[in-house]
Amino acid sequence: MTDVIVIGGGVIGLSIAWELSGYGLSVRVLEQGQFGREASWAGAGMLPPGNLANARTPEARLRGATHQLWPDWTNRLTSSTGMDNGFSRSGGVEVRFPDDADFSGWKNGVNALKEEGILIETEDVSEIKRRFPALNPEISQAYYLPDFCQVRNPRHLKALQIGCSIRGVELVAEAPVQKIRTRGDRVEAVHAGGNDHRAAEFVFAGGAWSGEFLSQLGIRLEIEPVKGQIVLLRTSQPAFPCVIQVGREYLVPRNDGRILVGSTEERTGFDKRNTAEAIGDLIRFAERLVPNLKHAEFERCWAGLRPYSATDRPYIGRLPRLNNACIAAGHYRYGLHLSPITAVLIRQILLKQPVQLPDDCRVAPGSDPGSFW
Repeated sequence: MTDVIVIGGGVIGLSIAWELSGYGLSVRVLEQGQFGREASWAGAGMLPPGNLANARTPEARLRGATHQLWPDWTNRLTSSTGMDNGFSRSGGVEVRFPDDADFSGWKNGVNALKEEGILIETEDVSEIKRRFPALNPEISQAYYLPDFCQVRNPRHLKALQIGCSIRGVELVAEAPVQKIRTRGDRVEAVHAGGNDHRAAEFVFAGGAWSGEFLSQLGIRLEIEPVKGQIVLLRTSQPAFPCVIQVGREYLVPRNDGRILVGSTEERTGFDKRNTAEAIGDLIRFAERLVPNLKHAEFERCWAGLRPYSATDRPYIGRLPRLNNACIAAGHYRYGLHLSPITAVLIRQILLKQPVQLPDDCRVAPGSDPGSFW
């Protein structure tokens, strides 16, 4: 019998499988469609900085821990698979226009970064305009984070798939879950893709679909899909070197001249269709932020469904009333970013290891699906 079955083949599920298989466990991953083609693939690959030493909130601890893990994960994946995931320390600029609302929120955000010990290289808007001349000169505030990183989502997902295969993980695509069978306080089997799949342990990592899976068990997870639309532009040469953000909207440059423009937040159920209004708004945002992008080529657009948790926190831990089932879902906009630390925490739980963040930042294990690490 398989040691662990992971339900969900996005970046969270694949990362968990790769981590567990590295500790000698046999793992099978069940994916309802094709691996890594939902929210994991659709995102922009932004990896904001963190500082575990000064982290005071659960979100900051997770962000600080995963910030430490990304370089090592990248090195090990590249070494074992030969696949470059595009990880880079590109830096990031946050900017504000004079007519943007909530100036107090801007100031609070800057102060929070400083209290956390995140390196802000400069807040001098004149210096930032000089360093990044493509920016609209009308911006009124800005700061630069040199430790902001990024990764190429499709490449990272491909590296995880190859890495899992090398470690003997069984990857089963086109296997939607039809039924979950339990006996007493244990999950006995998952019927997916026309077959029963049995294991000693089960990990539910189905992103926006996780709530639907677990409703069969009488477990209510407040996870809903939130659509995010993204535009891909192409320029003849890189227009700027770093990520640029205005609140939740962003431009992410690639070194081949492509630029990701995102992203919307729309509650439209499981509808992933692009709309003219949203795509037009994103293009106008890009042109306002970097005026020369009005000359860029429109290459394509797409949408993904982020798993939004009503608690505003991901669910990571043991499921209630079941001795052999865990949940790792509800990461919303931060699934790719938090995938390494999520995988480490699930590994610690399943192997009954001390549950801790890197650098011995100990946290208490949770017993309900509302636990947030």
